[in-house]
Amino acid sequence: MKFPLQKLNQSGDEPFKFEEDVDVRELEDMKNDIRKISPVHVQGQAVKYGDDITVTFTVKGEMILPCARTLVDVPYPFQLEGHEQFNVSPYYEEEGESEIHPVRGEVLDLTPYIKENILLEVPTRVFSDDQEVQDQALTEGKGWQVITEEPEEDKVDPRMAKLQSLLNEKENND
Repeated sequence: MKFPLQKLNQSGDEPFKFEEDVDVRELEDMKNDIRKISPVHVQGQAVKYGDDITVTFTVKGEMILPCARTLVDVPYPFQLEGHEQFNVSPYYEEEGESEIHPVRGEVLDLTPYIKENILLEVPTRVFSDDQEVQDQALTEGKGWQVITEEPEEDKVDPRMAKLQSLLNEKENND
């Protein structure tokens, strides 16, 4: 998603509005959990104040992520708000971890910042809602098993069985 700076200059004091579908399939090839991502819908506006440009945008889309429990594909719809600042001055130097990005040339490319915001939106875990898939999930294998967090009632540790029998005898005598 690229904008010629001339369009921003022509808009004057009015914000330059934009709306477009952006292909971000390169995110699938990166080492992340995104298995598939459809083109995202981006809309927003850019406002220029002297050499500074402030861009606010909304990104809507859907990505396919692996279920944390079963590794099946889970559709994950998302919507995020982005806010980026740019400077078009040829003398502006980016200092350290500045939040203001320099623009070199006559075109403002928003695509890398859209991708960055999408990557920040990826959740650490998603779970499938499909009960049939969850029932087919492996619960044990060679050397491992899934342990539930449900409390086990009246189960005595075998190392404490002798003590438990003494307590039971004392309760019966009382």
